[in-house]
Amino acid sequence: MKNMLASLVPAAMLVATPASKEAVSTKEAPPAAGPYSQAIKAGGFVFAAGQIARDPATNKVEGDVKAQTERTLKNLSAVLTAAGTSLDRAVKTTVFLKNISDFQAMNEVYAKFFPGVPPARSTVQAVLPNEAALVEIDVVALQ
Repeated sequence: MKNMLASLVPAAMLVATPASKEAVSTKEAPPAAGPYSQAIKAGGFVFAAGQIARDPATNKVEGDVKAQTERTLKNLSAVLTAAGTSLDRAVKTTVFLKNISDFQAMNEVYAKFFPGVPPARSTVQAVLPNEAALVEIDVVALQ
C-alpha cells in the first residue's frame, strides 16, 4: 500500500502542475479590450476569447445579426489562424445573443462557417459588452 501511494504522488503532482501556456495575438482581429488575451494555446488546445463584430480596420460594430455573426466568425478565424489552427478544428463554441429571437438568423450564417462536423455549442441570451453588439462568440479548437 505504501509503495502504491508513493507511486501516485508524482502522478498527482503532474496533474496539479500548471501546463505552459502561450498568448496568441493578431492585428487581423480586434485587440483585446481589457486585461485578457485574444487566445491562449495550452494543452493541445486554443482557447479564443469572445469576439464581437468589431471590424479590425474601422473599429466599428455595425449591421444586423447576420452581418455581425459573419464578422465575428471572421475575427475568430483570424485569431485561430494566428494560433496555427482553424475553425475546422473547433471542438466547442459558445454563442451569446443580445436577443434570443435572432437565433435562426445567426444559425444560418454560423452553419456556413462549419460545413463539416460542427463543434459542440451552447447558445444563450446575454447582455453584451458593447451596445451595438448583437452577438459574441468564443471558441475552443484543437491546435
